[in-house]
Amino acid sequence: QVRLAESGGGLVQAGGSLRLSCAASGNIFSVDTMGWYRQAPGKQRSLVASITSGGVINYADSVKGRFTISRDNAKNTVYLQMNSLKPEDTAVYYCNADVMTVVLHTPLNYWGRGTQVTVSS
Repeated sequence: QVRLAESGGGLVQAGGSLRLSCAASGNIFSVDTMGWYRQAPGKQRSLVASITSGGVINYADSVKGRFTISRDNAKNTVYLQMNSLKPEDTAVYYCNADVMTVVLHTPLNYWGRGTQVTVSS
């Protein structure tokens, strides 16, 4: 069993910053790609940023230059530093990870429960 626990969401004014964290726990053998997705009301869930275990990073065009993804492989934790936040960044942010467990030597995809980020204008 693998659990992704997110933290760090909240309410912030436009131009402000927030830092999200997501820690993977459970019977983990290895964690490959970790990432953040977001879903605003009435919209589909979409990729915000992702990072592989080797450090290859991908950002959505809408957050380039404002958000920074990083990870601590020893802690199986991924972070999302969000600066210069805009009202359109308001959404539920979900952590996602490809995890290989000790029992199943096949990577499976897992989701966190989500954390709300609200940016006021």
